Amino acid sequence: MEGHNITVEQCKRITATEIVSVDAFSERQITLSYQGGRIAVTGSGMKITAFSKSTGVFSATGTITCVKYLAGAAGLKSRLFK
Repeated sequence: MEGHNITVEQCKRITATEIVSVDAFSERQITLSYQGGRIAVTGSGMKITAFSKSTGVFSATGTITCVKYLAGAAGLKSRLFK
């Protein structure tokens, strides 16, 4: 695995690598999973333009207002204390 990357272009297009799954999506929010946790992308008029489970490449368009990593202390704690 080379590493996880996210690119947001002019708040209109998002691309990400190493994505495992698209957990939820609507015009206002897309939730993605990657090996280290989850990502919430919020905005308006969002549409998924590509997702390949085999390559892990994801892209979407719309007005992107926020990209937030959801892997918090609880996720880290559960990995440390198995």
